[in-house]
Amino acid sequence: MQNLIDLLSQKTSFKKEHIKNILKLLDDGSTIPFIARYRKELSGGASDEALREFELVYIGAKNLLERKAEVLRLIEERATLSEAIRKSIEEAESLRVLEDIYRPFKESKNTRATVAVKNGLAPLANTLQSARLSLSEFKLEAKKFVKQDVKSVDEAIAGAKDILAQRYAQSPKQRSVLRENMLKFATLETKKTKSFKEDGVFKNLAHKSEKIAYIPSYRYLAIMRAVREKELSVKIVTDVERLEQNIRRFKIPSHASSSSEILFEAYQDGLKRLLLPSIEREVHSIVKEKADASSIGVFGKNLVQLLMTPPITPRVVLGVDPAYVSGCKLAVIDESSNFLDWAVIYPTQPRNDYEGSKKVVLALIKKYDITSVAIGNGTGSRETQEFFAKLIEEEKLSLGYTVVSEAGASVYSASSIAQKEYPKLDVTIRGAISIAHRLRDPMAALVKIDAKSLGIGEYQHDVDQKLLAKRLDDVTGDLVNRVGVDVNSASASLLSHIAGIGAKVAQNIIEYRQKNGVFKTKSELLKVKGLGKKAYEQAAGFIRIKNGKNIFDNSGIHPESYEVAKKLDLDELKSLDIRTKAHELGIGFETLNDIIKELIKPGFDPREELPGIVFKKGLTNIEMLKEGSLVSGIVRNITDFGAFVDIGLKNDGMIHISKMSEKRIKHPFEVLSINQHLPNIRVVLVDFKTQKVELSLI
Repeated sequence: MQNLIDLLSQKTSFKKEHIKNILKLLDDGSTIPFIARYRKELSGGASDEALREFELVYIGAKNLLERKAEVLRLIEERATLSEAIRKSIEEAESLRVLEDIYRPFKESKNTRATVAVKNGLAPLANTLQSARLSLSEFKLEAKKFVKQDVKSVDEAIAGAKDILAQRYAQSPKQRSVLRENMLKFATLETKKTKSFKEDGVFKNLAHKSEKIAYIPSYRYLAIMRAVREKELSVKIVTDVERLEQNIRRFKIPSHASSSSEILFEAYQDGLKRLLLPSIEREVHSIVKEKADASSIGVFGKNLVQLLMTPPITPRVVLGVDPAYVSGCKLAVIDESSNFLDWAVIYPTQPRNDYEGSKKVVLALIKKYDITSVAIGNGTGSRETQEFFAKLIEEEKLSLGYTVVSEAGASVYSASSIAQKEYPKLDVTIRGAISIAHRLRDPMAALVKIDAKSLGIGEYQHDVDQKLLAKRLDDVTGDLVNRVGVDVNSASASLLSHIAGIGAKVAQNIIEYRQKNGVFKTKSELLKVKGLGKKAYEQAAGFIRIKNGKNIFDNSGIHPESYEVAKKLDLDELKSLDIRTKAHELGIGFETLNDIIKELIKPGFDPREELPGIVFKKGLTNIEMLKEGSLVSGIVRNITDFGAFVDIGLKNDGMIHISKMSEKRIKHPFEVLSINQHLPNIRVVLVDFKTQKVELSLI
């Protein structure tokens, strides 16, 4: 344990005392949201995001220590473990370095070198490596090894060279030096294949030559996708001539006799045939890991901003799933997200039934007092927006509409969750309901859908799927817990993300609620099947009960702190000396500070502090745009290289990172966020053929 704590203190910024506390909490079954919110004194006040990063380092450090112990055992079983090797293993800072050390001790498959060793040529290889003999002397020495499976002097020399080639390629030092050299100085070069599409999506990636050290993660992922789709071939180019010069300079002894050329040939073979291909694979792996981490990081940040979009309250919302032939599906939900009604209209081609569609929509508006419309951004969205813009203008309606991403709506509508929620409705109507819910309460709606289907980020199918799924699940869980969940109205999907509650217990909560009515106290949760004391401890602070028996149950105050909360005078909270009071009550400063914040703003939703959704009534027409035009829009997606903005057209406009700020920025997140409203965006290019628009904030 102490080795692990020491290693984590080196690899993170956490103090040893906090590391020890966090590890104990994790071992005891505490969740990261719980530690971040209710154990601040023990964790040093670390945020859930910092604790997630710590968890990744912790898992890596634990795996490294376990692998070190295994490598030590394996080497002791197969060879003599020298103190030098033991020390190098103990000092290894990564699994990759550790595997370099272990490589020469592995049981090798039937290679040219292992065959040569079996034929007894290792002593000859040692003689060659010493380079003390002349060429003729070495050949005479080699003659002594001509027997059984070694038929000639040339075969003996070739076998000795094979042994040295493998030794060179397995040398931890050589591997480390070449790996670092490639990562710093090598270039990645692409070449078209016969199946390359000249006007395809990879047209700008042909004949690329870029230093590996500088290649952006998104470009590497795009190149490797093109390789998989057989449109490009790729190779890593390094200065082999310089590497060969280094072999002559550093690997050939200064006293070397005329047999040194054979020795050089052995090392040269080890470099070209064994070491370079192996390190090239490792470099690809390293660059891929880096690209995955970057892309997954973008996904995570986009998901944070998407889920934290403020809910629209109190409004009755009309959700619209646009289409052509099959018609636009409409779904009405009330202020509490309850489904009220549905309809189908045909305002788009081929019917273009404006009057009939108008009659249906006006009837729904009148019947349910609809004030907001959420239109999906799929097929027919443009024409559907035109319909509502015309309707609002003609009828002088106090109605606003906004476009929401419908990514994943079809996934939800066909899911078992949707079937349970709306068993009597067609899948297309469920899609319209999902679109309406995305406006009414984005978090509650989107947690029902696999985050990978939400159309955020970049290259989601190219990155490590397990890491992506974990990251998105962690982000979702952290945000749901940060906001809190009303246990009497939440879906099983939302409840399953509460700390300590999984999918099974969440469903048990729903069944208990259906059988016994609403929860009146948090402690009543202990009656739910499968929800024990530990799960209750983890979950209770993130659960909310409105109009319950205890006023604190509708707050983020943990039940373990209710007695402390009762001792506080509400009229003195804003002027209270928190440190003195914390000492007096025998409670941590951070914990008391959080209790006071909850008492000052009971039932506070952190999403309330963020900018809300912007509604519109008119519409942008691409024919009206030209270079220099000013438009407004909403950020829909952010990538490493730019952002995609809905400006009311069929396709989102794109702002390249270079057009976001007069100051140099490293990432679009420095200036933009998902669902951010941009009132003044300058058009820099309009391509009427492709219907694409390039934008600028400068």
